[in-house]
Amino acid sequence: MHRDSKRREALLYHAKPTPGKIQVVPTKKYATQRDLALAYSPGVAEPCLEIEKDVNNVYKYTAKGNLVAVISNGTAVLGLGDIGPEASKPVMEGKGLLFKIFADIDVFDIEVDTKDIDKFIETVKNIAPTFGGINLEDIKAPESFEIERRLIEELNIPVMHDDQHGTAIISAAALLNAVELAEKKMEEVKVVVSGAGSAAIACAKLYVSFGVKTENIVMFNSKGALRKDDPNISEMQRQFATDKKYDSLADAMLGADVFIGLSSGDIVTPDMLMGMAANPIVFAMANPKPEINYDLAVATRKDIIMATGRSDHPNQVNNVLGFPFIFRGALDVRATKINEEMKKAAVVALANLAKESVPEQVNIAYGETKLTFGREYIIPKPFDPRLIAEVPPAVAKAAMESGVATAPITDWDKYRDELLERMGSDNKMVRLLHNRAKTDPKKVIFAEADHLDVLKAAQIVKEEGIGEPILLGNKETILELKTEIGFDEDVAIIDPKTKDEEERRNRFANAYWESRRRRGTALLDAQKWMRERNYFAAMMVNEGEADALVTGYSRSYPTVVKPMLELIPKQQGVTRIATTNMMMTKRGPIFLADTAINPNPSADDLARIALMTAKTVRMFGMEPVIAMVSFSNFGSSSDESATKIRKAVAFLHENYPDLIVDGEIQTDFALNQEMLASKFPFSKIANKKVNTLVFPNLDAANITYKMLKELNKVTSIGPIMLGMDKPVHIFQLGASVEEMVNMAAVAVVDAQEKEKRLKQQAEKK
Repeated sequence: MHRDSKRREALLYHAKPTPGKIQVVPTKKYATQRDLALAYSPGVAEPCLEIEKDVNNVYKYTAKGNLVAVISNGTAVLGLGDIGPEASKPVMEGKGLLFKIFADIDVFDIEVDTKDIDKFIETVKNIAPTFGGINLEDIKAPESFEIERRLIEELNIPVMHDDQHGTAIISAAALLNAVELAEKKMEEVKVVVSGAGSAAIACAKLYVSFGVKTENIVMFNSKGALRKDDPNISEMQRQFATDKKYDSLADAMLGADVFIGLSSGDIVTPDMLMGMAANPIVFAMANPKPEINYDLAVATRKDIIMATGRSDHPNQVNNVLGFPFIFRGALDVRATKINEEMKKAAVVALANLAKESVPEQVNIAYGETKLTFGREYIIPKPFDPRLIAEVPPAVAKAAMESGVATAPITDWDKYRDELLERMGSDNKMVRLLHNRAKTDPKKVIFAEADHLDVLKAAQIVKEEGIGEPILLGNKETILELKTEIGFDEDVAIIDPKTKDEEERRNRFANAYWESRRRRGTALLDAQKWMRERNYFAAMMVNEGEADALVTGYSRSYPTVVKPMLELIPKQQGVTRIATTNMMMTKRGPIFLADTAINPNPSADDLARIALMTAKTVRMFGMEPVIAMVSFSNFGSSSDESATKIRKAVAFLHENYPDLIVDGEIQTDFALNQEMLASKFPFSKIANKKVNTLVFPNLDAANITYKMLKELNKVTSIGPIMLGMDKPVHIFQLGASVEEMVNMAAVAVVDAQEKEKRLKQQAEKK
C-alpha cells in the first residue's frame, strides 16, 4: 500500500467520526428528573454515606470494581521510543479497547508528564482510589522495574506492567508445552536469550520459577553476553549475568535447547540453528521482523518448535492472551495485587488449554481441519472463545489460595457463565470471518469498481489479504480513482463493454444462450446482456474465471438479484433462494432470515429457509438455535401467518429432530431465556440461547434488521445469499465500505466451503 494512503487511513481511523477510540457510556437510566435526582443530587448522597461507613462499599455502588487505569509516561512506546505522554495516548486508548473487547473491562487511560520515578509513583498513588486495577504501559527500563515494585508494595489494588509480564506469561505457557513436546525437562534445558530489557528479564525470571536453572540461562544485550564483571549492567540484569566467556550469540547457541528472541530482526542465521541441540525450541519474538524468518527456520531444521510474535505464522506469542484475562480474574475477587502465583496460574491455564480439543469456531477461523496440540499448536489462538472462561478463574483461584483475594468466589459454574456472557458485545465474529478468509484468499469480482467506495472496499480486501479483487467497470475511471486513494496494488481491471472483451462477451453469451434457449432467450439478447456488468460478472463466476462475486452498491436489490437468479444455478436439492443477515448484537451474533428475497414464504419455504440458514450458521462455527418468530405463541392465534409457522416447525421436528428449532413464538420470549423457560418450559429452545430468527415474511425480517442497524448501530453482515450454487452476494443499495469488505469476506468463505464440498463429492465418487 502507498505509504501516504496508509498514513491517511490510520489518521482518519483515529480522528473520525469521533476523535479517539474509547468513550464513557452511562449504565443507568437518565430519562426523567427522577432518574437524574437519583444519579446526582440529592440521591447520590446515600451511596456516598454508605462508602464513608465502609470503604469497601465503593465496589458495591460505583464502577471501581471493573475499571482499570492504563498509565504511561510515554518513555518507551511500541517501536517509537520516548515520544512523550501526549503522543502515547493513542496507544493507551488502544490498550483500553483491547481490555474492553477481550474481557469487558472498562479503562481510563492516564498519561503522566514526568520521568521522575518518585513523582510518577506519587501521581499513580494519588489517583488509585478511582480504580480497581493499574496497568502500567510503555515505561522504559530500568525505571519501570522500580515503579512497578513500589506501586505493588504501596497500593492495595492489582498493579502490573504488561510490557514486562505479558510476553513472559504467554511465552512461558508456550515453553512448558514446547519442552514437553521436545521430550526435555525444564530443569535441564539450556536457554539463550537475545535481549536484556524488561520483557527479557521478566521472561527469564518466570522461566526460572517453572524449573529452568539460572545457571543454564545466557542473556545477551546489544554488546554481547551479560557478564558479572561488567559494571555497566543493571542490578536486574546482573542476576542473569555469567562468568563464562562467549565470543558471540552463535557461540552461545551451540548445543542450546532454547532460543528466546526479544531483540531485533534477522540476527539468527541457519548455521546458528544447525548448531542447536535436537528438537530446538526457538521463540523469535521481535516484531515485525523476527530474529529469523519463520519459513527459513522451519526449512533449516525439520525438528524445530518455533513461535513468533506474528499472526501469520503458527504459535503467535500475543500479549492479548494474557493481560485482559489476568486483570479480569484479579478484579473479580478484588485482589489486592497480581502476585507470582496468579501469573503462574495464568501460564498453566494457557498451557493446558492448548492441549484440549479446539472448538470448531477456532478451526474455521484459522482454516484448519482440526487444530491439535503439537509443534504448530503449543499456545491457544487469540480468537479462542474459551480463554475468557479458563484464564480468569485460574487467576482468581490463585489469588484466593495465596491470600490476596478480598471477595472470594464460591460458585465457579455461575462465574464461568457470567464470564461467557460478558463476551456477547464483542465483534469477534468479524475478526474470525476476516481471519478465515485470509487462510485461503479467492478471486472476488467487484462489479461496480468505478464507484469510489466500492474501490476502497476492494483495496482493503487486497491489502488485508482477504481476497484477490477483480475490478469491473470503466477502466479509465477506475485507474483515476486508484491513483486518488493510493491503491497501488496490481489487480485485474475489466470493462465488459470494450472491444478488448468482445471474445469473452461472445463466449459468455453463447454459454448463456445454450442454457436458456428453450426458455425464450435469443442469442442476440444474450449478446446484449453480456455488455451489462452484472450479467458478465455472473458468467465469469459460472465459467470458473473468478471464485466469487459481490455487487449491488449502486442499484436496487431486485434489479441486481434478477441476473443472478437467471444465470447462477441453485444448489442441488434447493428449490427456493433466500438470504440471511448476521447481526453483531450485544448478546452475540444473531442471524435473521429471510431479509431480502421472499415476500410471503409458505410453510414449506419457511422450513427450507430455516435449514439453509442453519447451514450458514454452522459455516461460522456456531450451532444453530432457531426461533421461528411470530406475533403469537404456540397456537395462541389461528391466523394464517402463525399457522404456516406451526406447520413449518412440525415438519422440521418430524424430519430433522436433531435441529434445535421451535415456534411459533414472539420475539421477546425467544430472546429472553428466563421468560421462555418460565412460560413455555416444554419448548425445544427453552434454556437455550437463541442465535437465529426466521421471520414469517419479508416485511418483518427486512424492517427488523434495518431498524437494529440504524437505531442500535449494530454491525450487519448481509444479506448473505442462501442456496446458490456459486458464491454470489449482493450488497444493499449504498452499503458502507465496511459492509462491503465484510460481504467480500463472506464471499471468500462461501467459495472456500463450496470448493471443499466439491472435493468431498469427488472423493466419494
